[in-house]
Amino acid sequence: MRFLTRNRPGPVLLGVAAAAAVTAVAVPASASAQASLLAGHVYVNDNTAGTNTIGAFDRHADGTLTPATGSPFAAGGAGTGAGLASQGALQISPDGRFLIAADAGSNQVSVLRITDDGSLRLVPGGVVSSGGVLPVSVAIHGTLVYVANSGNGGSNYTGFRLGHDGRLEPIAGSAVALPDGAQPGDVLFNGTGSKLAGTRVGTSQIDSFTVGGDGRLAAAPGSPFPAQGLGPFSSQFRPTKPNQLFVSNAHNAGAGSGTVSAFRDSPNGTLSPIGSSPFPDLQTAPCWVEITHDGQFLFTVNTASGTISRYSIAAGGALTLLGSTTVGGTGGVGAVDARLSPDGATLYVDESKTGAVGAFAVNGGTLTELATSPVSLPAGATPAGIVVN
Repeated sequence: MRFLTRNRPGPVLLGVAAAAAVTAVAVPASASAQASLLAGHVYVNDNTAGTNTIGAFDRHADGTLTPATGSPFAAGGAGTGAGLASQGALQISPDGRFLIAADAGSNQVSVLRITDDGSLRLVPGGVVSSGGVLPVSVAIHGTLVYVANSGNGGSNYTGFRLGHDGRLEPIAGSAVALPDGAQPGDVLFNGTGSKLAGTRVGTSQIDSFTVGGDGRLAAAPGSPFPAQGLGPFSSQFRPTKPNQLFVSNAHNAGAGSGTVSAFRDSPNGTLSPIGSSPFPDLQTAPCWVEITHDGQFLFTVNTASGTISRYSIAAGGALTLLGSTTVGGTGGVGAVDARLSPDGATLYVDESKTGAVGAFAVNGGTLTELATSPVSLPAGATPAGIVVN
C-alpha cells in the first residue's frame, strides 16, 4: 500500500472517490431502512355490519402505515355499520397483551390477543355481554374495565375484571343505570384509576365517580354535572395531572362555535371549571380529544370542519388556542377518533368518511400530515375507535 500510495496516486484517489460515492449512496439507503423499521401497530374497530372486524396496520419508525398481514381480523361480535358517536370503542390493556373492542351491533364486548407479529387472535370465551344495549366506549385501568352502553332500555356503565387469560368477568353490582336519551359517548379513568368520568351527549351532562377497591363506582356529590356546552362528547384526563379533565362540547349551535372545557376534579369527584373555561375552538363539532404524553398540548378533531385544533395547556389547566390543521386526505370532514403513538411523534386519525387512517407528525403543538396519509381501511369499515402500540 505504501508503494502504491507513493508511486501510483491516481488509482488510489479514484478508489477513495469511489468509496465516497458508495458511502453517499449508502447513507440514504440506511436512513430509508431505518424509517421502514417496524415500530408497532395501529388498530381500528371497523364496526362492520354483521361480523365486526378489527383493521390492523404495521406502524413504521417514520410514522407511515402499511396494512398488516391477515387484516382485518374477526372481532367475534357484530358491528352496526354506522358511526357510534363515541370515543374509546377500542382499547389496549396496560400490559399490551389484549385488545378490548365494543361490538355495538350485538351488545357484546370482545377481547383479542395481540400476538408477537401484531396479528390478532380471539381469546377463547372472549366475547361477553356488554351488560346493556349498544356498547360504545371502553375504559381500562389495570385489570378494571368499564363499558358505556348507550342504547335506550339498557343504557349504563358496567364493570368487569380482565383475567390473565383475557376473559372478562362482570363485577356484580357494578352497573350504574342511565336514563334513556342520556347517550353516553365516552367513559374513562384518570391516570391513577381512582376516578372515572363519563359524558352524556344526549343530555349535556358529565358523570363523575370515585372508584372503590372492589371496582364499584360511587357518584360524586352533585353528579351528573351540567356541561359547559351542548353535547359534551369526548374527554381526557391530563396525563401529568390526573385531577384535570378536558371535555369537548360538540353540539353548540352555529358554525365555529365549538368549545373545549377544562375542569378540576376534586378528591371526592366534584368537578369545577378551570379559569375562563370553556375555551373557544373557532371550529364546528369538536369531538375527539387527545393530549400529548407530556401534558403540554391538546388536540381536538373537529368533525364538521375537517380540522384538528391545537391548544397549549398551562400548568393550571387553562387552554390557549394555537390554531387548526386541516385533515387533507378527505377535505377532513368526517374525521373522528385520534390517538398518539407511544413515543408521541405521530398522531393517527380515524377518517370515517372514507374509511381511512390519517397520520400527522407531531412537533410540540404543531401537526403536519405525512405525504403517505391517509391509508385505506378494509372495505365495509365504518370505523369507531383507534389504538396504537
